Amino acid sequence: MQPQILFEDNHLLVINKPAGMLAQGDNTKDLSVLEILKNTIKTRDKKPGKVYLGLVHRLDRPTSGVMVLAKTSKALSRLNKQFIQKTTSKIYWAIISGVVTNTPTKLSHFLVRNQSQNKSYAHRKKVPNSKFSELIYYVKLELERYTLLEIELLTGRHHQIRAQLCREGITIKGDLKYGAKRPNKDSSIHLHARKLAIMHPTTKELISFTAPPPKDALWNVVVD
Repeated sequence: MQPQILFEDNHLLVINKPAGMLAQGDNTKDLSVLEILKNTIKTRDKKPGKVYLGLVHRLDRPTSGVMVLAKTSKALSRLNKQFIQKTTSKIYWAIISGVVTNTPTKLSHFLVRNQSQNKSYAHRKKVPNSKFSELIYYVKLELERYTLLEIELLTGRHHQIRAQLCREGITIKGDLKYGAKRPNKDSSIHLHARKLAIMHPTTKELISFTAPPPKDALWNVVVD
């Protein structure tokens, strides 16, 4: 399983992360996106020393989609600033069970992260150690048993989309941690980082990237 390269220059590497792959190494010792891509670049470009690749942001392991990595420390610093200042644009697709109101809906919650459970909980009012979290979702397509949502992420919190939708009684297909009744066969969830828009760290040009969703029967229906 290899990440799909969507764009690359001397400063950026933009990929489509497969569901099930770690963005960054953890205690499982499984190979991460960073390790795989460093090895790929080292072999492809015949680099004698270490390959620099900086992680700008993360996607949950069971989530697929577009990620940007920095190939220089200067690019990493400038991209980090964009994410901190919320000048990027992040669009996700989620396939949920059932139907929801067919109007744009803004969700505002306060999220608390439980480190031991690796889970976040959404509250309607501010509570200790909570972080304000906000998103807007739209109904993009209604199917017989499922609905495709397009989600604009306005803040970036741990498991934000999953936790906020769960608080509203909305479950993403396959997401057992946040209320789904059944897992997907490959342990993925039907949450996909569809689009990412950033300012190029050196040219200052606004650039946008779109990642195709994984190949499976349900994703194929919504893409077609």
